Amino acid sequence: MKTRQLGGQGLEVSMIGLGCMGMSEFYGSYNEQASFKTLATAIDTGVHFWDTSDIYGPKTNEILLGKYFSKNPGHREKISLATKFGIMRNNQGDFLGFNGRPEYVKQACDASLQRLGVDHIDLYYQHRMDPNVPIEDTVGAMSDLVTAGKIRYLGLSEAGTETLKRASAVHPISALQSEYSLWSRDLESQILPLCKKLEIGLVAYSPLGRGFLTGAIQSRQDLELGDWRLNNPRFSEEHFAKNLKLVRLIKDLASIKNCTPAQLALAWIAHQSQDYISIPGTRNELRLRENAMAENIKLTSLELTQIAGTLSSLEVYGSRYPENMMTALEV
Repeated sequence: MKTRQLGGQGLEVSMIGLGCMGMSEFYGSYNEQASFKTLATAIDTGVHFWDTSDIYGPKTNEILLGKYFSKNPGHREKISLATKFGIMRNNQGDFLGFNGRPEYVKQACDASLQRLGVDHIDLYYQHRMDPNVPIEDTVGAMSDLVTAGKIRYLGLSEAGTETLKRASAVHPISALQSEYSLWSRDLESQILPLCKKLEIGLVAYSPLGRGFLTGAIQSRQDLELGDWRLNNPRFSEEHFAKNLKLVRLIKDLASIKNCTPAQLALAWIAHQSQDYISIPGTRNELRLRENAMAENIKLTSLELTQIAGTLSSLEVYGSRYPENMMTALEV
């Protein structure tokens, strides 16, 4: 797997990473042993950038990775490990708000280190901004964790332009994690140019549109009862069929390139900038291998121009999150 540098501080990661959230929650049923096989396949294929958070489960996704590392001595050293703090949930999974207070930042980091069973976190993100705490205070506490050797690089998730500027004035930010894909391009007008100026790399989450862009989901009935996507506006009864038009076009383009729609979607992100990487999530080792092979897909300038023209002519129906969750995003 080719590597790319995130930010200007030296963090080097695989150009396609692994989002681990679905191994523990949100996207239907999951299986620990299947997840372990997928993680082992990630090691074998060079997918060496793994992303989790203390709210996934909650907490159980970090525990899962900790179990994997304990069962596979030596694998931790091969991985660039990212996790996040700042969204509060109780043990029943209820969302309680946001916390960016300096004392909490350090408590959350220690708790994540313990669950993961590691002595440091390679990339530590604030998952969502706390509107009641100045970003300077939160990032200052994260900087203290770097000094203490508990984390190596700093990241923010779904942060806006002013937050990125103010945060970078306190400590270099190596990565912004935000949703970015063929159907989520809100970053392009202001956020991505600023990231380039501030030397902040992009970690694109949901690069496959939460599975929609792969073409594997043809109706809401393809999703398990309890799957979070059933409450996502883009998967709603109102918008689902209309958004399939984009999927059909991606399938057509992928057929011409002799690749899968998922590989085309990941290759498109990779071709936007050397500063961007993606973290498609999967619980399936075969899908992980498919995603990893996207690094070999080459898109010409003409093909990228054609894709851009196609995208500009299409409307995406529905917001990225339900209304109550959109308020937590700065992008």
